[in-house]
Amino acid sequence: MPLFMDYHIVSDISIDAVKRGHMADRSVQDKYGVKYIQFWVNQEAGTIFCLIEAPDKESCEGVHQEAHGNIACNIVKVESGFYKLFMGESHQLDHGIVLGKNGDLDKAYRFVLAINIWGITKAAGSNNMKHLIIPYKPKKLIRQIIPSYEGREIKNPDYDGILCVFTQAEESMDCAIEIQKELLKRIDKQEDESWNITFKIGIGGGQPVTMSDQFFEQTVVLARRLSLIADDGEIVASNIVNKFTTTEEKPKSRTALKAIQLAEEEFLKKLFDITEKNLSDNAFNVERLCHEIGISRTQLYRKVKATTGRSPVAFIRDLRLNRALSLIKENRYNLSEIALEIGYNNPSYFSKCFRDKYGVNASNVAV
Repeated sequence: MPLFMDYHIVSDISIDAVKRGHMADRSVQDKYGVKYIQFWVNQEAGTIFCLIEAPDKESCEGVHQEAHGNIACNIVKVESGFYKLFMGESHQLDHGIVLGKNGDLDKAYRFVLAINIWGITKAAGSNNMKHLIIPYKPKKLIRQIIPSYEGREIKNPDYDGILCVFTQAEESMDCAIEIQKELLKRIDKQEDESWNITFKIGIGGGQPVTMSDQFFEQTVVLARRLSLIADDGEIVASNIVNKFTTTEEKPKSRTALKAIQLAEEEFLKKLFDITEKNLSDNAFNVERLCHEIGISRTQLYRKVKATTGRSPVAFIRDLRLNRALSLIKENRYNLSEIALEIGYNNPSYFSKCFRDKYGVNASNVAV
């Protein structure tokens, strides 16, 4: 039977009331062919998440409606393997409530680490696109480090880097710092060409279901976006990751460990949403971005520079070229098609911009 997870927002959550609600659900679930398995309670955030086996969403809603009238804000279908990857297995339960390792409530937060990494070439204008593929040795090193912090890799064909998920914020941060340290050490030594690389790391945190239609979609997207705004060799952590870690007590790494505030995170979401929606529109520029965000050009420059370290023009360009790199790696499009897809009417100008950023000619799209 399909697996679903629902999402409730409740003010002043009482654990006893949640347990009573779960028992009420179970008392009528057979009538709807539904099984309420377990649930997560986050009193601080005012959220409850229920894991359900059911024939469809409507049956889940029917149980809640009859049992106690508390209808979920959203219900999403969850693939079993993806659920286990993020939420884990064999949970300790208290009357259906999931507990963490220490016996406290598992608040359902999970933390995603995105490592944006690519090879670089010292030969300006090289035609070898293989320079931009992650070499085997860095990938192997990263994949050896991840499990030591109880991380689990997320296979995502739409992401060129490496994604992994952690139950604890501290584990995600410690893993990121070790990956940063080990990569920088090998980049400095340059033992062989495998370490001609650059990397950026983002860490996002969030809960399984929001108003989005996908399980942990917003958390994965946030981690990926933070990896894009990081400087080379830098870690950028979201507000919630910073909240649950003691970054000031971490050993100082050679490069920065940056934590963004909630207001910055909200601005970044707007900035990315608008820009990504308009990437293929060659008329999209800073003026349009100002208009759609609703702030002046001066304010936009100040806010974009403060949160991303780039000017608005550079931010739009970098997002376009990052998308171009992904399309090139798919090896399904010619140069003109890629240029148009990212808002460049002139393939020659696109090639120049791509070469300036990556040091490789985009004219040879076979990788």
